Amino acid sequence: MQVKCGYLPLVDCAPLVIAKELRFASQEGLDLCLLKQPSWSALRDMLAFGQIEFAHMLSPMPVAMSLELGGMPSKIDALMVLSINGTVIGVSDSLAQAMGATRWHNGFDDPKATSKALFATQRKQLRIGVPFPFSMHRILLERWLTQSPDYAAERIEIVTVPPPRMADAVKNGALDMFCVGEPWGSVAVQQSAATLILPSSSIWQFAPEKVLGVRNEWAEANKETCASMIRAIYRATHWLDQPENIALATEILARSHHLDLPDHAIEPALSNRIATKLDDRAQTSQGFLSFHKNAANFPWRSQAAFIGDALARLHGLDPQSVLEPARACFRSDLYRAALMPIGSDLPGASEKIEGALSVPTAVSSLNGEMILGPDRFFDGAIFDFSGSQLPN
Repeated sequence: MQVKCGYLPLVDCAPLVIAKELRFASQEGLDLCLLKQPSWSALRDMLAFGQIEFAHMLSPMPVAMSLELGGMPSKIDALMVLSINGTVIGVSDSLAQAMGATRWHNGFDDPKATSKALFATQRKQLRIGVPFPFSMHRILLERWLTQSPDYAAERIEIVTVPPPRMADAVKNGALDMFCVGEPWGSVAVQQSAATLILPSSSIWQFAPEKVLGVRNEWAEANKETCASMIRAIYRATHWLDQPENIALATEILARSHHLDLPDHAIEPALSNRIATKLDDRAQTSQGFLSFHKNAANFPWRSQAAFIGDALARLHGLDPQSVLEPARACFRSDLYRAALMPIGSDLPGASEKIEGALSVPTAVSSLNGEMILGPDRFFDGAIFDFSGSQLPN
């Protein structure tokens, strides 16, 4: 059966590309056709209008669309998480120099010291690019900046810039700062003299970045096809998280019909080794990007609740009213039904307390072998799906 899936040219589209190129999809009886899109809004509209069956989506997009936020309301489900983290925050060369003048040291791991240096530059306004209004980029960026004691709303302007255009926007002075998924942060370093100052994982250690989106109505009518797609991508993510496969994954992604970028722009995210500045040596950033380990693919409904809460606060909605509609978007029921027959280990619950784990932790699971990784927020906040405990 042929199925069409839209994607943006980012490193975290890798599970889809690998599922096709290494024939995990065909082994499930799927003829997977991947369609590269120029922007998240274009991809959103194609899915909403039924021009594609599946979509590589920013994790807040299904929740936002289902809550009728943005230009294209539609009931969208997330069948599984495709990737955890993998985004970077960077600044222009001039802003990096101004931050350095405050005696800030770029350790690429200290959100509190970095925001202090950012606001200490005394710039009247910082123009910051994100790929889409309803994105984990926007949620984490807002959460990080607003927790700074020096934060002032009038000093921040957040604008939407498609990922492939982020480097040029920094180079021509249209942006002071950006938050974007790899490889476009590394491209901005290599082509626009940008400096990367934080990985998203330093703000939330286990943030669901991309999900596999599908229209709710179509998913209910095509459960077997959805199950086949989940299994194919599950196998692809497992393959991607094996260190010995990094070189081949980089080669496959670099091909013109996928990302069409050189190896040196793609490999850093896959290896978790990031060069924060041009000509600087790459440094290891633990947990920078993962595809499979620590139950990364499981669509936790508590993650959806966190997203719904964050969107409600950003857009003036009642946080309690959005929790149930948000949770319903993350289809842990379909995920379980797809993977249980092949003996995959699955968690005993569909929700957890987000931000509660500081060390790898064994949890109840089908096979009794599941270990969840750390998922702390930089400020120590805790989010319980039964009611938001995050500060206003």
